[in-house]
Amino acid sequence: MRRLSWFNVTSLTLGFAFLYLPILLLIIFSFNESRLVTVWAGFSTKWYGELMQNEAFLKAAWATLKIGIASATFATVLGTMAAWILVRGGKFRGRTLFSGMIYAPLVMPEVITGLSLLLMFIALNVDRGLFTIILAHTTFSMCYVSVVVSSRLVSFDQSLEEAALDLGCTPFEAFRLVTLPIIAPSVISGWLLAFTLSLDDFVIASFTSGAGASTLPIEIFSRVRRGVTPEINALSTIMITIVAIGVIVASLSAKQSAARKKRAEQEAAADV
Repeated sequence: MRRLSWFNVTSLTLGFAFLYLPILLLIIFSFNESRLVTVWAGFSTKWYGELMQNEAFLKAAWATLKIGIASATFATVLGTMAAWILVRGGKFRGRTLFSGMIYAPLVMPEVITGLSLLLMFIALNVDRGLFTIILAHTTFSMCYVSVVVSSRLVSFDQSLEEAALDLGCTPFEAFRLVTLPIIAPSVISGWLLAFTLSLDDFVIASFTSGAGASTLPIEIFSRVRRGVTPEINALSTIMITIVAIGVIVASLSAKQSAARKKRAEQEAAADV
């Protein structure tokens, strides 16, 4: 086994410290008694109580959650349909243009996407608000869902669908009863990715939001411009905790699933 050199260890230590030390300091100062975020004045959880009473943050968090769920759901449906057409549609007129339109948001700068959507909403005389943000997030996150689902459809065994059709299923029933359960992990992964992108987006939401439709990233940015407060540290700590719990739960679930699969294979081999 090759041992790590002092240079590699030092580089890894400095790299991880650069990434995670600011997060650790943010978490520590979220429990600071003082309003000054750089001066420690004792341990306190009062800023979490202040955060729970901050109507602006709570309203922005609720709006962000609604936008994320709605846009991720629409993006998953449309992205799955687009992936199905690209993988199973064969060669048809306009396929190159269609695939280019699907994958364009992957490489297009978010500023361009946000500005173009803003100009479109203005031209159509659409009032900007939660609805326009949902449309914008659906537009740019749909391509990510399409990539995830299409990668699974490429390796999908179509003989399973053919067997279902031979047994009397309609094409829709074959998709609902056979294809969809098999590709469900990729569909769920696409939904989670779209939901995460919606929660994290600031640029596109800032172009397409209107009066009274502020998302959490927009609200945090507007507060940070006037100075970082302990409430922002508390909010960031809560978000970090939720993400960490989600990662731990997903890791444990994946390990348990792998263990169950391994035990099932061992039992099947023992029966043989």
